[in-house]
Order: sequence, then structure tokens, then C-alpha cells
Amino acid sequence: MDIKEYTSFLVKSITNNPDMVKVEIFESEGEDPIIEIIVHHDDYGTVIGKGGKMATSLKTIIQAYAFLNNMPKVKINIDSF
Repeated sequence: MDIKEYTSFLVKSITNNPDMVKVEIFESEGEDPIIEIIVHHDDYGTVIGKGGKMATSLKTIIQAYAFLNNMPKVKINIDSF
């Protein structure tokens, strides 16, 4: 499972609209890859969590996955539509 699939699995497991979750990876030379997580606006609060705790936890878990799979450090952006 690559990091895109793993991130999608994690986010879909905590949202009420898992079909509306979209995960994209943007890579540019010389910079860390960026994982863009886009969720339905109703799920945005769930993904961010109270005080940003859920978002911080997701970022930590995804960073750990990248580290364990010898990948570069990744940046994570969460947005809604």
C-alpha cells in the first residue's frame, strides 16, 4: 500500500462521506512532497478535530508511515469543498 492509499484509508475511516474524500500528492524537485486531503465540508470539522487534535494525529501517523517506508518527509494540507 502506498502513502496515497494509506492516507485515503485513514481519512475515509473517520468521515461520514467516505466517497467524497480525495487524496492527491504533489511533488516538486527539491521540496518535500505535499499530500492534499480534500473532504466534504460536513466532514471538515471531524477531520480537523477539537483544537486540531485529529489533524495533528493524522499528520503524525502519515509521517510515521512515510518514515517506516523510507520515504521523504511529507507535508499535509487538509481542505474541504
